[in-house]
Parts: sequence; C-alpha cells; structure tokens
Amino acid sequence: MSRVDLLAEGGVTGLLDDPERENELLTGIARRMLDRAARRGADQAEVGVSSGLNREAGVRLGEVEVLEEARDRGVRVTVYRDGCSGSASTGDLRPEILDQTVDRALAIARHTQLDPASGLAEAELMATSLPDLDLWHPLDVSMDTLIRRAQEIEQAGRGGDKRISNSEGASVSAEAALSVYANSHGFLGSQRGTRYSQHCILIAADDSGMQRDYDWDARRRFDQLADPATTGREAARRTAARLGVRRMPTGRFPVLFVPEVARGLIGHLVGAVSGGQLYRRASFLLDSLGSRVLPEWASLIESPRLPGGPASSAFDGDGVATKDSALVAQGILERYVLGSYSARRLGLTTTANAGGVRNLRFSGGGHSYDDLVAELGRGLIVTEVMGQGVNLVTGDYSRGAAGFWVENGEIAWPVEEITIAGHLREMLTGLRAAGIDHDERRSIQVPSLLVDEMTVAGQDA
Repeated sequence: MSRVDLLAEGGVTGLLDDPERENELLTGIARRMLDRAARRGADQAEVGVSSGLNREAGVRLGEVEVLEEARDRGVRVTVYRDGCSGSASTGDLRPEILDQTVDRALAIARHTQLDPASGLAEAELMATSLPDLDLWHPLDVSMDTLIRRAQEIEQAGRGGDKRISNSEGASVSAEAALSVYANSHGFLGSQRGTRYSQHCILIAADDSGMQRDYDWDARRRFDQLADPATTGREAARRTAARLGVRRMPTGRFPVLFVPEVARGLIGHLVGAVSGGQLYRRASFLLDSLGSRVLPEWASLIESPRLPGGPASSAFDGDGVATKDSALVAQGILERYVLGSYSARRLGLTTTANAGGVRNLRFSGGGHSYDDLVAELGRGLIVTEVMGQGVNLVTGDYSRGAAGFWVENGEIAWPVEEITIAGHLREMLTGLRAAGIDHDERRSIQVPSLLVDEMTVAGQDA
C-alpha cells in the first residue's frame, strides 16, 4: 500500500504522535500531483497540502456548551499551461480523487484567458534554507483539561466584580497544523505549528444599563497562555469599566487607539500598499513609494523568521524565501507588499509577501499608556470600532466607536454610540505618539497610537 493510500485510510491521527510520518504522507501527495500535472501537459504546477487537528471546549455559567474536535485535511493544485491557469481543490485524498483534481485544474486552464502575469515565482527566489522557527509545541490536551480551564476562566471573571451579572461564556482551544507546499521548480517546503487560545465574554449591569466586553490570549505553547484567572479578571475589569456611559461633546479632538484597535489602522496602511489594490489602481497610496506615510520617528519592520512568532515562515505562499525587511523606515514607504503575481502586474519584484505580511512590528514612540493618556489631555480613547466605513480607494475613514472620554489627562467616563472620522493618510502621518504596549498575539504588532486630531461626533450631536 502506498503512502498516499495510507493517508487516505488513516486520516490525520498521526499529526500529534508522529508528525514526521504525517509530513512524509503529505509530501507524497504533493509529488504525486505534480507528476500527474507534468504528464498531462502542464508547463508549471504548484500544490499545497494541509492537515490539521483542532479541539475546543466552551462553557457558559459553569455548564459545558461546546465540545468540538475537528480533523481537517485538504489539497489545492494550480496548473499553468500556455499562459493560462486553473485551480482545483479537494478534501478527499484518495489517489483516484487526487488524479481527478489535477485533471479538473487542467480543464479549467483550457477555458481561462491568457494572463502574462501568471505562473510560478522565479526559481532562483525559492527558499533554500528552512530553519526550525520554534513553532511546534504539540500537547495532547484532553477535553477535560480544556473544560476545566474554561470553567476557571469564567469563574474568575464572574467573581471579578460584583456588577458582573451574566456571561456569554468562556472557551479554550488547542490547534496543531502541518502543511506542505511544492512546485515544479523542484521546491518542496513543509511547515508545522501549534496554537492555543482562550477567550471570555462577560456582561455587567448597574443603574446605567448593561455592558459587554471580553479578554483573550493566544500562544504557540499551552504553558505560555495567560493564567485562567488573569483572563477572567481582565474580562471583568474591562466590562465593568464600561458601565456609567455619559455624553461627550462633538468636535475635533485627539484620539488614542488602544493596541487592539490601532492594529486596524496599520492594517489599512498595509492593505493600501498591497499588490492587489495597487495594480487595480484602487488605493489612496498609489505611487507612494519613497513618500512619507508615518511620522519620522516611526517604522514598520517585518521579521518573518522570528522564532515563535505568530506568523513566522521561512517561505511565502509562492515558495519565495522570506527575510527581515522594513516596510516603512523613519516614516518613508520603502517597498510595497507583493507576491509574484502582483509584482509582475506592476513590473516589480516580489517582496515574499504572498499570503500577507508576517510579524510586522511598529517601531518608535516608546511612551507608557499613562503618559499617552496624559498627552491626550482632552479627547477620546477608542477601545472598540464598528462598521465598515473604511475606503482604501479614497482613504476616507468613518467608524462607529466606543471607549472613554479624557479630561485634563485623566479618564473621565465611558462613552459609546459615537462616530470618529478622518482621512487615513492624515491620521497616519499625523500620529503624535506611540506606546510600548504592543499586542504581540497577531501578525501585525502595534502599540497604542495617539492620532493628533479627528472629527468626533458625540452623543449630543
């Protein structure tokens, strides 16, 4: 029986107890499909195969509400022939289905239009060094362990403040994933990683009404997750702090974005300088290479090979080798965010960003949160934004928001149902200060950011 046959029968049960064997099985699938694509006339081909295991337990008011174990596997193949491309995917890894999937991709390619930008990234750009990035920390966490931890989190949260009146629950999950990418240049790279997370949502009430908020954490290692009591108590603190909502004035004020929200601002910048927006000429940062997009004291540095990073990888989605580089240096846009396809459309070279940025960190500022609040003086702290009012074509920004009003450099009271508006380029270049409280749990890592001035429509509008 072939390795492919074994995988089709055995599923992903070996992912935790024998990842090396699992990797061999996925590699066998990738090679089989590349061989078939070549025999059937493809000029080039690429294959991605993945195998994953996820367990999650959720509780509410101490009772188990969610128990889920998902074992996923899948493959996607893209073929290139005579300047045309076709893709197909399947979750059925039986050999005959794999062969049919390749044939479907070839059939699709015969009916697509010629696209001179299509094709694999250049062979000389493929990753040749695949170091261990400390992403794999497997632990066979039982459902009982997940349940107990979720109950501890919720219990700590419900006891964290006497005004906590209800709970939307707490959950804990454990995930392990392994993937293989191969193409007809002869490149074959495998990646494996683990991720553990926990989450708690609480409801508080008093004479002013009811409020809802949450806290969460995610790490590569289970033993590095925040203590259950810490997550529960922080969810309680955040929720109770939102009680006592009052009105605020309408006008032009400085706005302080906390890290979870500030990440979105930098995410909009990344989106605006990404290949798809640029070659469609649908970005407010068209032709901005070499121009100022952040203050002189701010930079954005990408570290895709950061050991243990949330988005670390030795190669991008095209197999191109990743490396540390500045996206923005001292406020100046140094490059775009490109995969091989978008790079060709723009007449440029890939920046190894097929699949997005990896461990992009905001650098500069260095103020404590209390210092930022004091610097804010009179204005708004934004802890939550709502709605889809961001236009990357024009740069216009208008979102519903909630947070806290600040008077004389001190938090005065919570606010909600307000609107903040501005233009992204002015907001980003007009940053007054930045914190040291980076949120390191995601691929874009940003601290609190103080925007010099925005239009704020308060509840008295």
